[in-house]
Amino acid sequence: MHLLILDLQPPTSRDPRGIHGAIWEEITGQGYAAPPGKLLTLAAYESALTVRAYVQPVAVGDALIDMPLFLEPGAHVLVPLESTYQRAFAALPRRWRTVLDARD
Repeated sequence: MHLLILDLQPPTSRDPRGIHGAIWEEITGQGYAAPPGKLLTLAAYESALTVRAYVQPVAVGDALIDMPLFLEPGAHVLVPLESTYQRAFAALPRRWRTVLDARD
């Protein structure tokens, strides 16, 4: 199974290393520690004879990079995360954009 996880919520006591950390530990038995200041995670998993994870740590305010979504081993499409977010945000009514911008 291939998977793309966008873990854009801070870790909690239930997942102290984030969702990628929980998944990676379950798959490999190895821990994952996010770099300081980059506690949110984008992770693409490619499943073949072994599982490979492509991990991009991010912080609030970082631009989101395009991430691979694997369709089969060795074949993926790029998911345009930042441009999709920007288009969705621009489609919000001005009132809600103002409310969300005020939270920065």
